[in-house]
Amino acid sequence: MSIRYYRLILFAAAIAVLSSCSHKLTPRKPADYAAGAIPVKRGPYVMVKPDKELADKYSSLMGIKRNDIQNGRLYSFIDEWYGTPYRFGGMDKDGVDCSGLVFLLQLQVYDQSVPRTCATQVGIIKRKYEEELQEGDLVFFDFDGKQFSHVGVYLQNGYFVHASTRKGVMIARLHDIGIYKYFSRAGSIIVNDTATAQTDGQ
Repeated sequence: MSIRYYRLILFAAAIAVLSSCSHKLTPRKPADYAAGAIPVKRGPYVMVKPDKELADKYSSLMGIKRNDIQNGRLYSFIDEWYGTPYRFGGMDKDGVDCSGLVFLLQLQVYDQSVPRTCATQVGIIKRKYEEELQEGDLVFFDFDGKQFSHVGVYLQNGYFVHASTRKGVMIARLHDIGIYKYFSRAGSIIVNDTATAQTDGQ
């Protein structure tokens, strides 16, 4: 085997290795998760303090003290998605549905994977009474006569964030007229390393 031919083989092998590495590092789009083709790897959750402006904004909105806003990742996520329109099956800024918002929030804020649909998300919670709810817990509603047809993420002081069909991503009071009467279940997510994205549904 000539030296030139040997170098050519080495060069081709190096290109193949580099190509496979760059493929593995390709950013994943929300649509990829929604399709269920990519298992989500959980990482270590790290609390990040919010900046003053963000803490002022959301403490005022929810009627709490600024120092009560501790999770900068959570409120940065909410701020980024606030006002995004509702779109059934949506997973991006063009539109997102309620369970899609929960899926993305849990992944980007808490570094944990949850199923994609309301019907499957309700199956991974440890049930709690309303007075036991903590930030990050899931709250479910029975809209349109369908059990567990809507989901949101509990925040503080009786507020939760969700993708409203009329107003898009927003923060609402759990006891608001027109909402609380449909409130049906709530609880904290049971950590499960095998959880993966699911398809279809709200």
